[in-house]
Amino acid sequence: MRKGTRLALIFGAIPFLTLVFALPFVNRIEPIVLGLPFVLFWILLWVVLTPAVLWAAYKIEKKHNPPDDEDHR
Repeated sequence: MRKGTRLALIFGAIPFLTLVFALPFVNRIEPIVLGLPFVLFWILLWVVLTPAVLWAAYKIEKKHNPPDDEDHR
């Protein structure tokens, strides 16, 4: 596996890991953030951040593994 692909997969796994495995650690009502219980704020925060993280993974993949000329035909 190429370096860029491995790094992009790690970046792509960040939202999954924060929503699945970190959720038990942030599962609390207090503190209230923006009028929301912390667990709901955490979930909404990662829903908003996921496209940015996946965009970064795409850019990393594209930088380290540029498309071949044969792929464009």
